[in-house]
Amino acid sequence: MISIAGVIGAGLFVGSANAIATAGPAVLIAYALAGTLVVLVMRMLGEMATAQPDTGSFSTYADRSLGRWAGFSIGWLYWWFWVIVIPVEATAGALILGDWFPAVPQWVFALVITGLLVGTNLFSVGNYGEFEFWFALVKVIAIVLFIGLGVLAMVGALPGSKTSGVGHLWQDGGFLPHGIGAVFAAMLITMFTFMGTEIVTIAAAESPNPEAGIRKAVNSVIWRISLFYLGSIFVVVALVPWNAKGLAAEGSGSYQYTLERMGLGGLTTVLEFVILTAVASCLNSALYTASRMAFSLSTRGDAPAAWSRTTDRGVPAWAILASSVVGFLGVIGNYLLPEKIFGYLLASSGAIALFVYLVIALSQLRMRRQLDAEGHSPAVRMWLYPGLTYATIGFIAFVLVLMLVQEGHRLELGLSLALAAVIVAIGVARTRGERTAAAPAQGAVAFRRTAE
Repeated sequence: MISIAGVIGAGLFVGSANAIATAGPAVLIAYALAGTLVVLVMRMLGEMATAQPDTGSFSTYADRSLGRWAGFSIGWLYWWFWVIVIPVEATAGALILGDWFPAVPQWVFALVITGLLVGTNLFSVGNYGEFEFWFALVKVIAIVLFIGLGVLAMVGALPGSKTSGVGHLWQDGGFLPHGIGAVFAAMLITMFTFMGTEIVTIAAAESPNPEAGIRKAVNSVIWRISLFYLGSIFVVVALVPWNAKGLAAEGSGSYQYTLERMGLGGLTTVLEFVILTAVASCLNSALYTASRMAFSLSTRGDAPAAWSRTTDRGVPAWAILASSVVGFLGVIGNYLLPEKIFGYLLASSGAIALFVYLVIALSQLRMRRQLDAEGHSPAVRMWLYPGLTYATIGFIAFVLVLMLVQEGHRLELGLSLALAAVIVAIGVARTRGERTAAAPAQGAVAFRRTAE
């Protein structure tokens, strides 16, 4: 259920409207391309995770395969990505609750949501799993019902529906109204809604049988993406015009507008509750994932030592508190800092998902050679290795170039690269410092042995 929850984020319900407006019905191709990349990356990550389960996941594998500097760099970048997600999701949840209870300031809701989830994560790791189970259940039921109602509307079996059939796939300017370039532009919008799928490999390391859990999650990622993303988006673009004004209206979303067109406008409040659940799920995952990455970095000597201390329940309390402090500061900063400054902080994490995918692919490329040399066959194996791994690396590079040429994503790429450059420089300097410190010690041992 954690793996399912990682796929269905708030971006699916809200952000999909922008992608549809960009590419029209061909947004299905954009989601399929982004989904295929995620499937391949998860396959590679699953191979490494079943061979060596670890809460540091790809950061640990990069450390072992590419070098200390790589594990250090991608670990801190990933941590930064998720602590930035905390204020973003807390603010999104506060906006929904603010509409329901307008007398209460939105910043109060943001702090309360964050505080409650920090408290549950501090109590036990079981709380994270329990909350994610129920969050996932709510989201799954909602998506399945939405698709089911959509199919009934398509075949004309939904009473009171103002729309039917699948004609909107080609009637409003064609399936590709803005050409193939718009599909790639939409792909950049959809790409980052999949971030979180990899959390299951981190959480599985704290489960009784990590290998079985990871194998099951990785093998099911294809149908999960196909059903929850492609299935639900197909319902939207088939039943309503992609260029309808209400589709991307502020305060609404593609799913709400589609429900209204199906004559089910009364369910929009229920959908708001589902979106709130998705927001809480993402925030819960952000706290958990950031703290476990901080814990892993600490155990490897790449973060403060206190972050690897655990309570009697096995919870890395200091890692959770450190991550949540940054999250709380982000929540406060979102309301106090000028919009531009907070926007820059948010943009600095814009390309980190692609950096993570690239590191996973490069790590798998080298780690697979090591596993094969040792005669070790993990429960999950990458398809068509090494050709498909190289193809994935090439596709990630292509997407990064797309970000560079697309004006709307250039700032995100630039700030993400600047942040990555700083962290990589620190990682390389630390690695060199460790080697320099180790060299005199080794020389002293050799001198003593010669003297003896």
